[in-house]
Amino acid sequence: MKTVVIKVRPVVRGVAEGEAVVTKDPISFMGGVDVYEGTVTERGHEIEGVSIAGKILVFPHGKGSTGGSYMLYEMAECGKAPKAIVALRADPIVAAGAVLAGIPMVDRPDVDPLKVIDTGDYVVVDASKGLVKVFKVKGK
Repeated sequence: MKTVVIKVRPVVRGVAEGEAVVTKDPISFMGGVDVYEGTVTERGHEIEGVSIAGKILVFPHGKGSTGGSYMLYEMAECGKAPKAIVALRADPIVAAGAVLAGIPMVDRPDVDPLKVIDTGDYVVVDASKGLVKVFKVKGK
């Protein structure tokens, strides 16, 4: 099994691991995600209909209303939030939501995670040490 290590900047410290869900599209947590199911609902979104609950979310950044911070917190309260977030750039909305919800979050990777992480890969996010370890799924 191939392993990739990415150096990142910690935004919200903590450690989480699990299966990755990757999208090149920004996500709005206010109206673009079903808070109680953890499913992306934005029409036409690359991962429309996909659950991010209990996954390692890998995406460029958030978008939309500042209410998205509270929606991410509400997802955590319902047990439907991502386990960790890997972003290219930590926007204030998602970063604030991750802080409120206690979701480990990192950004500013030294390599583009959208190019080296695939949905289904096993990922360990260590936002205390500033490292993301990617264990590639067989055949990828």
